[in-house]
Amino acid sequence: MSKTFDVVVIGGGPGGYIAAIRCAQLGFNTACIDEWKNEKGGPAPGGTCTNVGCIPSKALLQSSEHFEHAGKHFAEHGIGVKELSLDLAKMLGRKDAVVKQNNDGILYLFKKNKVSFFHGRGSFVKAVDANQGGKGGWEIAVAGATAETLVGKQVIIATGSNARALPGAPFDEENILSNDGALRIGGVPRKLGLIGSGVIGLEMGSVWRRLGAEVTVLEALPTFLGAVDEQIAKEAQKAFVKQGLKIELGVQVGDVKSGKKGQPSQVSIAYTDAKGAAQSLVVDKLIVSIGRVPNITGLEAAAVGLKLDERGAIVVDGECRTNLPGVWAVGDVVRGPMLAHRAEEEGVAVAERIAGQHGHVNFNTIPWVIYTSPEIAWVGETEQQLKARGAAYKAGTFPFMANGRARALGDTTGMVKFLADAKTDEILGVHIVGPMASELISEAVVAMEFKASSEDIARICHAHPSLSEATKEAALAVDKRTLNF
Repeated sequence: MSKTFDVVVIGGGPGGYIAAIRCAQLGFNTACIDEWKNEKGGPAPGGTCTNVGCIPSKALLQSSEHFEHAGKHFAEHGIGVKELSLDLAKMLGRKDAVVKQNNDGILYLFKKNKVSFFHGRGSFVKAVDANQGGKGGWEIAVAGATAETLVGKQVIIATGSNARALPGAPFDEENILSNDGALRIGGVPRKLGLIGSGVIGLEMGSVWRRLGAEVTVLEALPTFLGAVDEQIAKEAQKAFVKQGLKIELGVQVGDVKSGKKGQPSQVSIAYTDAKGAAQSLVVDKLIVSIGRVPNITGLEAAAVGLKLDERGAIVVDGECRTNLPGVWAVGDVVRGPMLAHRAEEEGVAVAERIAGQHGHVNFNTIPWVIYTSPEIAWVGETEQQLKARGAAYKAGTFPFMANGRARALGDTTGMVKFLADAKTDEILGVHIVGPMASELISEAVVAMEFKASSEDIARICHAHPSLSEATKEAALAVDKRTLNF
């Protein structure tokens, strides 16, 4: 016999589990279905972000940064380290422990908020009342250790995304790696190749470079980090090259050859460089980071007429409604930036819309972060976007080399950049490359959400010494009146 819920959420990643919790907080009898498994076959909610994305990558980034600091930078502080060694198995074990803590934390939150959790894959079966086109709810099958049937009066799809494979070179997670395999390399490769210089590629490349790999990045676009403000991207590229990353832009990748699965061997990549010359690269491991595709596997979208676009993403309106009554979709499986925090905000907004409230997501103030060293973070428009639309704007920058806290940290790479409307002084974009950019960007997000001007930030007292003073100084620079540079 089926179990009926006010809301059934399919997917337990950031968009799904947050949506389920918010629905429960609003008084709905809520269920969440998620199929991720841990190594013992038990539930591992949290989706790609928690299991093979945001959380484990940040754990390895932190560990590898400690290793690099011990080997290259501790001496500057008068700290001597003898016989530095790497226990990669222990480092990976710590990463796995961090993942498990997050998995367990989500299960605890479900219990705390009285969300019914079902471990398995959720798929549409049919409308509960076919004569009403699904207005009476939807029957959802759960394929897990035991088969279950649920009925959701409202359904939220939050099934996330999968790594996009290179045509002709499918992932084997041994030699040709997605983000999943990149987090589980058992030994530091002597040579590591990266196809794609996006967020995942740069973060994983940073991890293994710090641990000793020789890393080469092959990027098809002629510019580095094309979505980032050009001035910030150039500063970041300069820092990465100085660290030892070899970055080739404007390449066209051809044949990729690797040994068979279960037979570790080198991977050879044939490509054409920016000048049109044929080149080849031989590496021990290859990470492919060329984007992600919406995950609708097993959802049985066609069976119920759920509309998809040409990318395979679920079509939604501005409030995340699909073409099916009572069915919503959020996160990576729909249009928009594939960011965990965007999925969370949409999950909350949909829960509140189901409750008759006015859920709010402002795409213009969603921050972006790349957790490399230096970190890169931004919100709002880039300078090239402002130029493209003919906007009248003012710009102000402040380098971390002039910031006292950055000097004390020994990390003065990068800058903060403000872009403001030339007439009203409203902040149009803030871009940061440098230490703790991921934390500093929040002030800019708050300011833009409240339509603040650069003068507003320039007039706010910031603690001294702190990295956030660079934000204040960049705001002052919009009016050409910095105090410390």
